[in-house]
Amino acid sequence: MKAILAIETATDACSVALYQGGEFRQCHEVLPRQHSQRLFPMLSELLPPGNLRDQGIEALAYGCGPGSFTGLRIAASAVQGLAYASDLPVVPVSTLSCQAATALRQGLTDGRRTVLSTVDARINEIYWAFFSCDSGAPVLRAGPFATPPEQVLLPDKLESIDIVGSGARYLDRFPGALRDSVAEAHPDLLPEARDLVPLAHSSLAAEDWQTALEVRPVYVRDEISWKKLGEQGRPQ
Repeated sequence: MKAILAIETATDACSVALYQGGEFRQCHEVLPRQHSQRLFPMLSELLPPGNLRDQGIEALAYGCGPGSFTGLRIAASAVQGLAYASDLPVVPVSTLSCQAATALRQGLTDGRRTVLSTVDARINEIYWAFFSCDSGAPVLRAGPFATPPEQVLLPDKLESIDIVGSGARYLDRFPGALRDSVAEAHPDLLPEARDLVPLAHSSLAAEDWQTALEVRPVYVRDEISWKKLGEQGRPQ
């Protein structure tokens, strides 16, 4: 499979991973509001500076959201710059999907129950999406959405679900029918960049990828916009 460098900074975790030669290497730290300071030092721990293509990297992957606005901008800007510099394809992967994949890999869900992957949006709302499991990988069933916890809708014919991610801290505010369906809740789980890689490989196999120019975060909310590198100024 292709050698991929992956970046996920949409949550409190700053996470970068390298898949090359059939092996994973990862730097993963929980660093609220410190992603911009640590991201490139972490990348340097995995690869020396220089052209990534010359070092055997064949594609970049990034957690495209939804999640922290600042975190999404950091990942998108970094990936966009690296893609331009090394002329590499870029694969966007849903942060909620990556988080569900992390839960599956860590055994926090058994692969039979539906997973509700959540991220605290910190403005009395959460980002959320439902995933089923197919051959060990998350498959989107509904979402992503941004709503108050009280408005999370349980898909029909679901008897048992696992909730993962920071939005699970609001379980007591979820609708009663959903709370009654919860088997396990893991509010402390954060997505890890290494779990972007298998999802990115699937997208690459389907020839579903972006150029550097096309990189943009997924905010869910329509009123949030992304500026490409040439349009970005200093933070206000």
